[in-house]
Amino acid sequence: MSSASIDEFKQEVRGWIEEKLPADLRVGNRRDLPKESLGRWIKALVSRGWIAPQWPKEYGGGGLDRKQAAALMRELKAVRAPIVSSFGTSMLGPTLLEFGTEEQKQEFLPPISRHEVRWCQGYSEPGAGSDLASLQTRAVKEGDEYVITGQKIWTTGADSADWIFCLVRTDPAAPKHDGISFILFPMHQPGIEVSPLTLIDGSAEFSQVFFDGARAQAKHVIGPVNGGWTIAKRLLQHERSTDGGSEGGITGAMKETLADLVKREVGLQEGVLADPALRQRLADQELEARALRLTMARAGAEARAGQTARDIGSLGKYRWANMVKNEQDIAMLALGTKGLGWSGAGFEDTQLERTRAWLTTRADSIWGGTNEVQLNVIAKRVLQIPE
Repeated sequence: MSSASIDEFKQEVRGWIEEKLPADLRVGNRRDLPKESLGRWIKALVSRGWIAPQWPKEYGGGGLDRKQAAALMRELKAVRAPIVSSFGTSMLGPTLLEFGTEEQKQEFLPPISRHEVRWCQGYSEPGAGSDLASLQTRAVKEGDEYVITGQKIWTTGADSADWIFCLVRTDPAAPKHDGISFILFPMHQPGIEVSPLTLIDGSAEFSQVFFDGARAQAKHVIGPVNGGWTIAKRLLQHERSTDGGSEGGITGAMKETLADLVKREVGLQEGVLADPALRQRLADQELEARALRLTMARAGAEARAGQTARDIGSLGKYRWANMVKNEQDIAMLALGTKGLGWSGAGFEDTQLERTRAWLTTRADSIWGGTNEVQLNVIAKRVLQIPE
């Protein structure tokens, strides 16, 4: 697409955003967004296929090319519009587009693109975290169904999910990487118990999930039976690319940017931050963010070209996790004692929110594959260092 056409598309997007995005939503992705306004915004995005802008239109996507999708995202971020994303759009959908049958695509992709179905990810188990291939959740074939027995842990959003994409062991006699299948099944059925886990910040976004006779249709196995490990790894590439492409954890999640917070708390002296140490850390953070954006753009280009052997997404996830933690560290340093509150008088709600956000980011180098796992993947698949 020519630069002139892209400029015309940007103008179209800006006009559409001005018409459809209310002022009370121009604060980024927050948990306390007004529901009515958010609902109207989601409907507007769905009407254009912009929940999944690069998916084919026949599956409810926007049919945009790479440059158009990038331009759309820049325009949305420029006004701090809520970015409507989910496990369905960021992980399962791209995986189905690559590995799913046409019947599976027609069944699952349109509801995802309409933001109608909530998905959760059944990967980690108590004895299979970093060594995921050691998973023990069993799926036994009975007629045209599989009976699921076992346990998953650290399952984000399981308590509100409608469906789960799950790794199960369908051949316990096979080598551990070869006996795994990737299967989809509904969460609202007998034989599934969800137990939320309270985290250090007081939230309970993760859960334990227990399967005792849950059922999945055989037609909902994605890819070949016992061939799920390849699909699982590909989905993780999508997950890590999504994490790496998010550029950090404060901007978009809070009501002000990191730079604005530091300027307000530290103050300016002759037009620059009064604290030279924080000034340097803030500058380093911006350089890291720009480098990460370029790296993840390259990862996206390689993925679209079918070059999946190098897992640049792991590099992005590793850098992103460290950046998010560093962002919150900078915020805490700027806030000083204002960043130490947990509850009670003397602290503003936004300050208490920062404390919890800082605690939450301590786990960002663990979930989605620990930093140590990412470094191993980078060494093997990106740098191609012999084992």
